[in-house]
Amino acid sequence: MKLLEQYILRRVGQMFLTALLPVLAIIWTTQVLARINLVTDSGQSVGSFMKLATLILPTIIPVVMPFALVIGITQTLTAMNNDSELPVIDAAGAPRSVIFRPILLLTILLSIFAFLMANFAEPKLRVAARQMIAAAYADLLSTVIEEKTFRKIDEGLYVQISERLSGRILKGLFVADSRLPDSDLIYYAREGAVDASGTSLIMRDGEVHRKSPEGTVSVVRFDSYAFDLSDLTQSRGQAKLHAGDRDLPFLLNPDPTDPDVKENPGQYRSELNRRLSNWSFPLVFALIGLAIAGDARSHRQARLHPMAATLLISLAIYWLTNYFVNETETNAAYALAVYAVPVLSGGLAAFQLARSKTLRLPTAARNPLLRLWSAAERLARRSLPQPPSGDVR
Repeated sequence: MKLLEQYILRRVGQMFLTALLPVLAIIWTTQVLARINLVTDSGQSVGSFMKLATLILPTIIPVVMPFALVIGITQTLTAMNNDSELPVIDAAGAPRSVIFRPILLLTILLSIFAFLMANFAEPKLRVAARQMIAAAYADLLSTVIEEKTFRKIDEGLYVQISERLSGRILKGLFVADSRLPDSDLIYYAREGAVDASGTSLIMRDGEVHRKSPEGTVSVVRFDSYAFDLSDLTQSRGQAKLHAGDRDLPFLLNPDPTDPDVKENPGQYRSELNRRLSNWSFPLVFALIGLAIAGDARSHRQARLHPMAATLLISLAIYWLTNYFVNETETNAAYALAVYAVPVLSGGLAAFQLARSKTLRLPTAARNPLLRLWSAAERLARRSLPQPPSGDVR
């Protein structure tokens, strides 16, 4: 690789990481905070929470990476044009491939990384995260729930324990069960225990209050009562896998006996089309960015910033492709459109590059966006603090 190509590759790579890491950190933080209940509800340690956070991080990289690449390419080429580096390269007689080759090399590597991550690494990480969460919630009553605090076990089911003793013995039990639509049940018991299998809560010396929809309350005292936990422990102790958790070989040939495949066959078709199309976004977006920002232009030429134009087109392609991906869940005929959008977009950009033509937005769309961009720049300049004025001596 020539020295100039190394210089361009280094600048694009640095700008790519500068755009990727902050956005990745923000999205990762929001995703992790949404799962903070792993600590608050199940009593897991901070180490377990950080392990879960580590499993989540790689799954969001393929989503952020194409747009960070767009910013890295357009911002680097725009800065090189403003610093008169692109005009000097053209004046020296260097072919445009000197600019495109290192960027396309980086783009191809990122596309391969996105394909491998989305189809092989990400499903394994998702499964590991699901299994970790399922195991954390598997035995809430006997080992996790804190003493003297109300804890939501399931939708409509709340439990309080006054004291936990050795041998899985629980003192001062309070259970509120409103899962059935025709009655509300409240259990009080002096003592209880979860059996060894974890499928039943045996309560002793207590009473149950049943409130009917009409508002009448009946009270029944009991010496011993078994509260069934089998459905709860099975659902919490097992990680149910969905289409997004499967690897590519499974999506290409789903198991017809799998319960989730039987229940949601369209989701597996939609997920397969998403996996086989979204990996191409880094390459398609890079071609569009090169077609828009890869030429030398006059500083006085009024135009929409290349980054804004490229991001706008990229977002439109991303939205349109994923729209058709979602439609394939109910109609397989949309699969052709899923691949047509990135292929036609990338092909048009590559054709413009081969002809040494600049890709432009239509005038009807460019002029309003240009006025909006200029207004935003003026507003930003007015909002920035002005340097103090004074006589120069």
